[in-house]
Amino acid sequence: MADLRRRIEEANHAGSARAVEKQHAKGKLTARERIELLLDEGSFVELDEFARHRSTDFGMERNRPYGDGVVTGYGTVDGRPVAVFSQDFTVLGGSLGEVFGQKIMKVMDFALKTGCPVVGINDSGGARIQEGVMALGMYGEIFRRNTHASGVIPQISLVVGPCAGGAVYSPAITDFTVMVDQTSHMFITGPDVIKTVTGEDVGFEELGGARTHNATSGVAHHMAGDEKDAIEYVKSLLSYLPSNNLSEPPVFPEEADLEPTDEDRELDVLVPDSANQPYDMHTVIEHVLDDADFFETQPLFAPNILTGFGRVEGHPVGIVANQPMQFAGCLDIDASEKAARFVRTCDAFNVPVLTFVDVPGFLPGVGQEHEGIIRRGAKLIYAYAEATVPLITVITRKAFGGAYDVMGSKHLGADLNLAWPTAQIAVMGAQGAVNILHRRTIAAAGDGAAQEETRARLIQEYEDTLLNPYTAAERGYVDAVIMPSETRSHLVRGLRQLRTKRESLPPKKHGNIPL
Repeated sequence: MADLRRRIEEANHAGSARAVEKQHAKGKLTARERIELLLDEGSFVELDEFARHRSTDFGMERNRPYGDGVVTGYGTVDGRPVAVFSQDFTVLGGSLGEVFGQKIMKVMDFALKTGCPVVGINDSGGARIQEGVMALGMYGEIFRRNTHASGVIPQISLVVGPCAGGAVYSPAITDFTVMVDQTSHMFITGPDVIKTVTGEDVGFEELGGARTHNATSGVAHHMAGDEKDAIEYVKSLLSYLPSNNLSEPPVFPEEADLEPTDEDRELDVLVPDSANQPYDMHTVIEHVLDDADFFETQPLFAPNILTGFGRVEGHPVGIVANQPMQFAGCLDIDASEKAARFVRTCDAFNVPVLTFVDVPGFLPGVGQEHEGIIRRGAKLIYAYAEATVPLITVITRKAFGGAYDVMGSKHLGADLNLAWPTAQIAVMGAQGAVNILHRRTIAAAGDGAAQEETRARLIQEYEDTLLNPYTAAERGYVDAVIMPSETRSHLVRGLRQLRTKRESLPPKKHGNIPL
């Protein structure tokens, strides 16, 4: 018994006091401290506590700490089962070797068999050089498990230190990645290698810091101020997701009052009279969600489209919305890919998707065309068209051209399509359309003043005829034109009805999304 207690003590303090002190001096927690913050108190059950590496090269046989630099096991978050692995930078620099990798693989297999989410806490110096190809093999095994678990159980990566080289691909495959400002770094090749090969001078933060991956690359979904904030974000995120693809997300039942309130009526005057004036789509989202609580994902990346979670009558929903405050809400490559991935995540985990549309079209530009807006924009079409969860779309103002189709239209399979009276559904805006359709008529009108008068008359005629929601409503492309203040009540009723929705796609091995 005494021997067991001694071994447990050794395993719990595998990192030296000096290494722990250095970790704390950087403002970082230890692997076990992170698990304690994540899981409910007293719920953690450790696996493979006494596992140790078997390497004898380069003097490794003289340093065989218990745990091998990663803590693995399971516990609960808000009473729900969760599997976790936490890399320990205080033990062998958190480097991945054969036993280290096997421990992660084992806990991932455990999560997949039991149908619970897995949270991976990454803080590692990379592959253990002394173990050579065995370390590389373990990375591949982990990637394969990430892929097999994708869409089956939620996978969340918490990057709280370095994550470099091949190690970055595990977080990249998972559903959500959370990073800590000034602490987390992710990159394939580091600054020194880049300097040697290309001559470029770049620092760790600029190359792969939390801000870079949240605002520029889109690799990460949230930038936390510190580790505690990051862990709280993960816990909140789990509350919107089911344990697996065969279960429903957690529900906190709350019957909604369907009568519009004074607060709801604020939406009736939200959209400006001028089509060129922006407004904040956050206002619309917060008005329709329970407690105005919008849990946004990737807020710094592609801000022209908003994605995130909320609840309606206590049931989780996913939100996709154009943001007129940024690029007038245009779709571009980044926005299309951000929204497509989010829609597919919601669909995989049985979360209904609410789409709010105010989109003048795709962002024009040579850069966008050359970088593949055709192929990459098609990902959003694919995501909506293959989704079988409840889909409700609300057009608040502009829905022009191909972007109308892409943003959760009836033609892609949306279940309920609603429009505000301010909706403008057409091939293009009035001014552009009139300049094309009536070029000769305007030119023949005479002098400049006469031309402007003719143009204004034709624009008004176009707006009255086509630039409204009623043509689409006549054809059934819009199911109802509603008062903005009644949006929440329509969403509540629609979601109630769609809870029993069942839809299946043609049998196939898998689709061929335009990657």
